[in-house]
Amino acid sequence: MNFDTLNLPEPLTRALATAGYQQPTDVQAAAIPPALAGRDLMVASRTGSGKTASFMLPALVRVLAARTQAAQAGQATPDPSAAARTPHSRPRRGAAGPHAHRPAHPLPAARILVLAPTRELAQQVAKAAQDYGRYVPGLTVATLVGGVPYGGQLRALRGGADIIVATPGRLLDHLGSGAARLDHIQMLVLDEADRMLDMGFIDDIRRIAAATPAARQTVMYSATFSGDAGRLAAELLRTPARIEVASHTEAHADIEQRLHWADDFGHKHALLEHILGERDLEQALVFTSTQRDAEMLADRLADIGHSVQALHGGMPQGQRNRVLQGLRNRHLRVLVATDVAARGLDVPTISHVINFGLPMKEEDYVHRIGRTGRAGRAGLAVTLAERRDFGMIQRIQRFTTQRIPAATIAGLEPRRAEPRPLSRAGTAGKPPGRSAGKVPGKARDKAFGKPAGGLHSRSRGRDFESRGRG
Repeated sequence: MNFDTLNLPEPLTRALATAGYQQPTDVQAAAIPPALAGRDLMVASRTGSGKTASFMLPALVRVLAARTQAAQAGQATPDPSAAARTPHSRPRRGAAGPHAHRPAHPLPAARILVLAPTRELAQQVAKAAQDYGRYVPGLTVATLVGGVPYGGQLRALRGGADIIVATPGRLLDHLGSGAARLDHIQMLVLDEADRMLDMGFIDDIRRIAAATPAARQTVMYSATFSGDAGRLAAELLRTPARIEVASHTEAHADIEQRLHWADDFGHKHALLEHILGERDLEQALVFTSTQRDAEMLADRLADIGHSVQALHGGMPQGQRNRVLQGLRNRHLRVLVATDVAARGLDVPTISHVINFGLPMKEEDYVHRIGRTGRAGRAGLAVTLAERRDFGMIQRIQRFTTQRIPAATIAGLEPRRAEPRPLSRAGTAGKPPGRSAGKVPGKARDKAFGKPAGGLHSRSRGRDFESRGRG
């Protein structure tokens, strides 16, 4: 199958050809036809499967249809709904603050709304919309995310965005001030719905959905549809088509997984430094469990000459953007990050993903390792674990139904035997008095080479140019 068989409009097939895409992925082949037919969708697909195009291409078909209708009606611009006034075209009484917006005229109405859990994922989706829609006349995409000034977002909304890509909290800000209107939304996309629910956005999603027309098309992407995700789908979707492609239990064909057991924190650092020195490493994404660990590990790696930066949710958005741009431009060889980078980061030259700190949830492991092995390239996912991590390793393997093969590095073999499940249920791999995945603060500071009792970061807040280049 190729994209021609999906009957997409010529501007979209030309954009796909320009981007070098020849054949749809499994999720695209399965989801695009029912989406074009207007069906609501429940889609379970693993990260890196091409799911963004599976909803963005049908969304752009709607935008093109609006362009055609506008041309036939003799309008200079696509139906701005100038005669329509709704509660969302005026600010709510009492709206105040530096970002309050009181439009003098009715706002142009967006037709597509995509909700995403994080700024990085929202920005990635917005970029995909612009790439796939590069030949759509006058296409405008508004990205509404927290951590950035309101001014540019207000200008995008006033200019009449065809597509809004937003995180729930910032979109509610713009709805409350009257800067955004959703009364003409034709297609609502919930991307990585399970992650949004984990982050506590369920009530925000309900409020946003209630502000859109009941006759809209709704498509929902989630790693699982059990629990809250399934209940939300039952609330918002109408007789949806269910599509499951490449679930978390399927092998990542382009990703080799390895597990290295470490005797202690110092041994783990030695393993990391050896892996980062391998010749076949293009770029590495190193995951830590906390923001503090990301800063400390990045500083330590910089001190020994690596071109490295940290990335986590506590950084200002401008700084995060500069770090990501440095990674994409290959000014950085190593990015040390929390799970903020586990979803939505698409950099094909990331050859290695290294779990220095294990994730809090099993499904985050799948999203982490999905940052490598992209765009047809081979990738390596390495997990560095201590004995205290044994319980989480078991849970990850049960979740994925795959064993992570244990490996050793010559000269850095562990002195202690590989941990094994204990005979008594519920005590496997969990030393008494220690919680899995936790390292006492003083021991961690000592292992990172920092003085105990506080974080010492000589390069906090600097751009990537200030780090060592190795």
